[in-house]
Amino acid sequence: MLVDSHCHLSSPELYNDLENVMERAKSAGVSYILNAGGKFDELDKQLEISARFENVWTVAGVHPHDSLEAQSVTADDVLKKTLHKKVVAIGECGLDYFYDFSPRDVQIKVFREMIKAAQESKLPLIVHTREAESDTMDLIFDAYQKKPFSGVIHCYSSSYELAKEMLSVGFYISASGMITFKNAEDLRESFKKVPLEKLLIETDSPYLAPVPMRGKVNEPSYVVHTAEVLSQIKGLEFQKLSAITTENFFKLFSKAKVHE
Repeated sequence: MLVDSHCHLSSPELYNDLENVMERAKSAGVSYILNAGGKFDELDKQLEISARFENVWTVAGVHPHDSLEAQSVTADDVLKKTLHKKVVAIGECGLDYFYDFSPRDVQIKVFREMIKAAQESKLPLIVHTREAESDTMDLIFDAYQKKPFSGVIHCYSSSYELAKEMLSVGFYISASGMITFKNAEDLRESFKKVPLEKLLIETDSPYLAPVPMRGKVNEPSYVVHTAEVLSQIKGLEFQKLSAITTENFFKLFSKAKVHE
């Protein structure tokens, strides 16, 4: 049993073939999925997917790429969305200084609102950070000292230093298909140091297809390949690694309920 803890089923690449995507995930042993969705104002589409598939949950928040157009979104706006039973986290949100699609000061302003929503809702924060480690840590630490909250650094691709700091405040670290890439030895070394009880796995599909699926549209079923490499990194049997990451998912996203 596996969980894809972060994907984008609302993206056209997956949504337009969703029944088959979900059937392939089931066949691959991917039992649960967290759909990180798209833009804040597209939540209805995410909830429609969650209504169709009992094993799919979703999130509410503003991605750093969309911060400029959504800069008026407040923590209260997000909190209203979290009232739905299938909304189990805040995000994805954070800072992206690589693309800089939104001005950095606006990204910071919006990220603060998302952190506040996590603090008030007691739902975990899903953090996207790229080339913005220092500001990401500063904002999280400053807020955490005032009112603790939980979260995950999704699609982790940074140095171990960021992981070490985030682990110190109880955050989880999520491995994507990037750990399978040939030139990702440093990243694999970082994951050797992450405690088992703080590990998650994801696809971030339709992006970042893992080896041996490079060049294809990524999808939840491919999380198996990431899990295989992560199990090798951690020196565990595949089934053991799968069980641990599934348990971790439900610890962090505790609002996600399974109805047998």
